[in-house]
Amino acid sequence: MSSATPAASIGIDFGTSNTVVAIATPDGAVESLRFEHGGIAHGVYASALCFWQDRPGSAVPAKVEGGPWAIERMLEESHSLRYIQSFKTFAASESFQQTTIFREKMRFEDLLATFLRTLMRHAGHQLDLKGARIAIGRPVRFAGANPNEPLAIERYQAGLGQVGITDPRYVYEPVGAAFSFARTLTRDATVLVADFGGGTSDFSVMRFWRHAGVLKAEPLGHSGLGVAGDTFDSRIVERVVAPRLGKGGRYRSFGKVLPLPVHYYTTLARWNELALMKGSADLRELRELARTALEPAPLEDFIALVEHDLGFALSRAVSATKVALSGTDQAEFRFKQDGIDIAAPIARTDFESWIADDLAKISGAVDQVLAKSKLGPEAIERVFLTGGTSFVPAVQNLFAARFGAEKLASADQFESIAKGLALIGQTEHPERWAVAA
Repeated sequence: MSSATPAASIGIDFGTSNTVVAIATPDGAVESLRFEHGGIAHGVYASALCFWQDRPGSAVPAKVEGGPWAIERMLEESHSLRYIQSFKTFAASESFQQTTIFREKMRFEDLLATFLRTLMRHAGHQLDLKGARIAIGRPVRFAGANPNEPLAIERYQAGLGQVGITDPRYVYEPVGAAFSFARTLTRDATVLVADFGGGTSDFSVMRFWRHAGVLKAEPLGHSGLGVAGDTFDSRIVERVVAPRLGKGGRYRSFGKVLPLPVHYYTTLARWNELALMKGSADLRELRELARTALEPAPLEDFIALVEHDLGFALSRAVSATKVALSGTDQAEFRFKQDGIDIAAPIARTDFESWIADDLAKISGAVDQVLAKSKLGPEAIERVFLTGGTSFVPAVQNLFAARFGAEKLASADQFESIAKGLALIGQTEHPERWAVAA
């Protein structure tokens, strides 16, 4: 493999919630692509797709939009469309084979390719793949209870191949973040990078130094787990939203009063699966349960949430509450749309108790990366936290208690990974940072 430096190298951070593309050049400059939408230049492209038909029920192929244009379309018209978000979480799932969108069967790789085509169309002349080294971020551990990593990479390869990306390098996402952070270092340092995404949290320990003015790096260890921002959001759904939509209620069946099945509410906490629930057997079962429920109104609200594609609006309300709790001791959760009205005060102490088990798992993953690196906490000189969840006070406190608050650093929560991936393409031997496909 040639180590000649290209004119430009491209980093693609395909995230659960957002996707960022960055381009680095030999002079050390690196910039994220900007997408002009609504008079604003966005540095992130929402990982979302919206399919619709101008004539519902016709045999004409559905139209599709991605990113903020998908969200815009979904908000403008909630009927006769399919809105899909966070589909990255299906990458390593053996149980997810395909979904049907207006009669067309689509696999994960088809969704990925369709999404990338919308991104490339909106990027226009900014994005030129010809001759560029391309690095794709990937989590240390894919999302899911039992993720199949080879299957996920196989699907990535197939989807990327459909848009002409045939020889990408896969790089751990925290390694990309580490390269972005390393540009700010003024001396040699051993750095722990903690990348909190929407679906996974990933950790890497890297040693950085400069030789003859050139940044050098050595990876010492990696770990990851499927606990991240979406998991924290789901705790608010479980405690506040799900009970208001019928969880814990009862229904009559053959003369008996039985508790409502709870598995529907697991789906409620997963925005990506909630979008796929429309038209499913689960939704038909919910309608039957609503007819026999002792209190049908909450289930009717749940059904309306699915039928009107309100998952995105609900997720924004939950996320906004989580963000508010990062800056205050109590925040008001409020979701009011299409006749559904849910309001509740949430204390930060309660929220922290809900995520306590998740924090313990994150702490365990930090223990794991230190063990793989054969280092103790005292050997870590800097800790770089990236991703929106890194601003949750309980997360900050976890790392401050372990390593010391003075070692913590944060940067742009969205663009650091993509920029680091692009910078890796400008190193003399970028292949050494790739994970075998």
